[in-house]
Amino acid sequence: MSQLHEQKWEACLKVIKDNIPLQAFKTWFSPIVPVKLDGDVLNIQVPSHFFYEWLEEHYVGLLKKVIKKELGPDGRLEYSIVMERNTPNSTPYTVKMPTSGNSSLKNKPVSVPLMVGEDHIRNPFVIPGLKKIDVNSNLNPSYSFENFVEGDCNRLARSAGYAVAKNPGGTAFNPLLIYGGVGLGKTHLANAIGIEIKNNFPNKTVLYVSSEKFVHQFIDAIGNNTSNDFVHFYQMMDVLIIDDVQFFSGKEKSQDVFFHIFNHLHQNGKQIILTADKAPVDIHGIEQRLLSRMKWGLSADLQAPELETRIAILEKKMYGNGIELSREVVEYLAYSINSNVREIEGALNSLIAQASLNKKAITLDLAKQMIDKFVKNTAKEVSIEYIQKVVCDYFDIEIEILKSKTRKREIVQARQIAMFFSKKMTKSSLANIGAHCGGKDHATVLHACRTVTNLSETDKRFKSYLTDLEKKLAIQ
Repeated sequence: MSQLHEQKWEACLKVIKDNIPLQAFKTWFSPIVPVKLDGDVLNIQVPSHFFYEWLEEHYVGLLKKVIKKELGPDGRLEYSIVMERNTPNSTPYTVKMPTSGNSSLKNKPVSVPLMVGEDHIRNPFVIPGLKKIDVNSNLNPSYSFENFVEGDCNRLARSAGYAVAKNPGGTAFNPLLIYGGVGLGKTHLANAIGIEIKNNFPNKTVLYVSSEKFVHQFIDAIGNNTSNDFVHFYQMMDVLIIDDVQFFSGKEKSQDVFFHIFNHLHQNGKQIILTADKAPVDIHGIEQRLLSRMKWGLSADLQAPELETRIAILEKKMYGNGIELSREVVEYLAYSINSNVREIEGALNSLIAQASLNKKAITLDLAKQMIDKFVKNTAKEVSIEYIQKVVCDYFDIEIEILKSKTRKREIVQARQIAMFFSKKMTKSSLANIGAHCGGKDHATVLHACRTVTNLSETDKRFKSYLTDLEKKLAIQ
């Protein structure tokens, strides 16, 4: 039988689950373990400081309400935080968060030693031969948070970045490592964090530099016998942003000097932001001691943008350029190019240039011609979503109905055709195709493909459907 503290927490979870998205509930509340109930104080255990600060930042209001509801007006929470770098025999230490009153812990430096908590406490920027320096941050002003389109593919990284920008060096996200494939927005987000920090804290020294440039500067410093000045310069930064740290792979001396710079900045409460093309565990050629430090804070990934985010990116780019495109053109571009943000923006730029130089109106036909000529390799494999849209438009049915469980003959037939073309035109697994078609299993997809093949050989009308759709999908 459940103990009282488990019963109380379970009652709290029922209320919380009804008030937040299911994915958020699974991410931030399912891992929490109730420990004990001492009078009006419920002790819960969370996996890390990251969890603690995220709950404080985003869900403290909801937690206060449910705790008061279940424990009474004097009810409060006590967090038991498990340190991520603890030894096997260490015990979690406790941070108390009252659910009443005006006090809040989220502004207190709980986890970072030697925290600089006041703006007037600043590094005097004194190094041999230099009294004070004025650093060009190297930030790209067009890479701001305002121009960064948020979606499911990047929400965690964007939220963590914004939290860092509000309190650099004062969160558990230090270092903040943003990783993902080519063209997904790593550099944009890193610059956006730096720009926001400069706006919020004009006196802080922020520096953005690529790892390649860092290495070349270090090589020059060795050649000029100014290695100490090089190290001192980087140790004076309040916020250091290093782009593409995978470039350090195999460069032992550069890794060694960055290791010491990293330690100095982190120990003095300075913010470190890194980007990489893969997760730390997958980066080869980096010393273990440096890799372990990259994992100290938060590693947040950027994924390929989903359809809604791709449409939002195109619309934001259109408004920024002061142009208007029809919905069908925007949807065609978004459905056709699903690899990364850079290629989506490049396709739009090519379309605008094509229309402007040839003095043509931007139509769906022009968009199809441009996709074929300028991004042919990208468009050769269309997405499952695009195939479904073309099939639904052809048979004049709603995409939600296609994905439903209805067994109406015309819907089943359209669904099977969508599965057939998805298998033929994409590299997606049968399970993934089935998931896109209303949660069907791989056997259902195989059956659909066989059915379509058989009907195409015996039914002339059905064969004409496939021929028309092949032209619309522009199979090469």
